[in-house]
Amino acid sequence: QVQLVESGGGSVQSGGSLRLSCVVSGYTDSRYCMGWFRQVPGKEREGVAHIRSDGWTSYRDSVKGRFTISRDRAVNTLYLQMNSLEPEDTAMYYCAADPGRLVWGSGVYFHICDEYGYWGRGTQVTVSS
Repeated sequence: QVQLVESGGGSVQSGGSLRLSCVVSGYTDSRYCMGWFRQVPGKEREGVAHIRSDGWTSYRDSVKGRFTISRDRAVNTLYLQMNSLEPEDTAMYYCAADPGRLVWGSGVYFHICDEYGYWGRGTQVTVSS
């Protein structure tokens, strides 16, 4: 059974930093997509950062240059380093994982990360001005 458990959230002032951690257990597929999402009450959940098993990473524009996603395979943990935090970053943050989809095109397989089947319960991040 795949389980994801987030930690590291908290309250910080604008300009501060936090590092979120997500311990992933039970996931044995060498191919993976992992990501961080966030949600504010009354708004849709949005993707923040993604990392793929081949090392590819992606960030939403508003966090580029401030957030860094990484994974330590030795301890099965996904991280999100968040620097220069802004009040607009306040949200519940969730980590997610999935094998992703392989799509054939132009003679190669593309590893697509667009849907996630495994989710953690979230950790709250609050940034005050």
